[in-house]
Amino acid sequence: MSDQAKFQKMLEVLLLLDCQYGRTIAELSERFEISQRTVYRYLDTFKHVGFVIENSNGYFKIDKENTTVQEISSLLHFSEEEAFILSKAIHSIDDNDELKIKLVKKLYSLYDFDRVIHAIAKKEESENIYSLLQAIKQQKQVVLQSYKSGNSKNIRDRIVEPIDFTINYTGVWCYDVEDGVNKVFKTSRIKQVILLESSWKFKPKHKKGIIDIFRMQSFDPVHVSLELSLLAYNLIIEEYPLSEKYITKITDNLYRLECEVGNFLGVGRFILGLLGEVKIIEPKTLKDYVQERLNTYKG
Repeated sequence: MSDQAKFQKMLEVLLLLDCQYGRTIAELSERFEISQRTVYRYLDTFKHVGFVIENSNGYFKIDKENTTVQEISSLLHFSEEEAFILSKAIHSIDDNDELKIKLVKKLYSLYDFDRVIHAIAKKEESENIYSLLQAIKQQKQVVLQSYKSGNSKNIRDRIVEPIDFTINYTGVWCYDVEDGVNKVFKTSRIKQVILLESSWKFKPKHKKGIIDIFRMQSFDPVHVSLELSLLAYNLIIEEYPLSEKYITKITDNLYRLECEVGNFLGVGRFILGLLGEVKIIEPKTLKDYVQERLNTYKG
């Protein structure tokens, strides 16, 4: 095994130790296909560089209270918005600067490293997300056990074909085998993910929707055009950084936003919070939506 492969394996083990209840030596050995002796050697290395490894009845984990390092998640993960902002800063450096090349490589290598999920997700959800990642890579069906539906208000098992994750792994795009449609399932509402032996059967029907700048999801995006005052421009950049890619400057005090939205909930909430600062150019249906909300509030 090369030095790079060894380092990656050690990092993966370290990420898995960033958990609530701990991992056994046997579990780590089986998960990463290394000997139990190697696992112990990794633990000794972690201790040597400053991590305090807690052993509770054979379950090992990082003791954050006594470890003199930051939480792993804060060191290794960039959300989409953070990656966009950092990418802008990096690309502002002169193209011929060697530092820029190194920074770009580091940014993209971290952002694409899907195994940091053990650190960035809530600990009680990380195992489910890991199973979903494996199902996507292996193109397998899964059972979402005791899924709590926000629409139908019931709790039951769902057989799905997972396609891809939404921002920060909060949801997963899936093809629902029973309903025959693509939809997003919230990872926090899944009790347990069971990986099945059966492979995908409906791949031609798989379809991902969009996540708009207001973090709304949809399979049928709608184009919107807004004029923003300087105040509205400043606020949208601060609250929704990805919006900057879709904004053009008209004057020092007037800006134009042209983008697609998943639905009117997010953009409507933004407009209603800045009455008089945002002008809806199109579509008319968005104007009607905002007016309807205003009438509801008045009533």
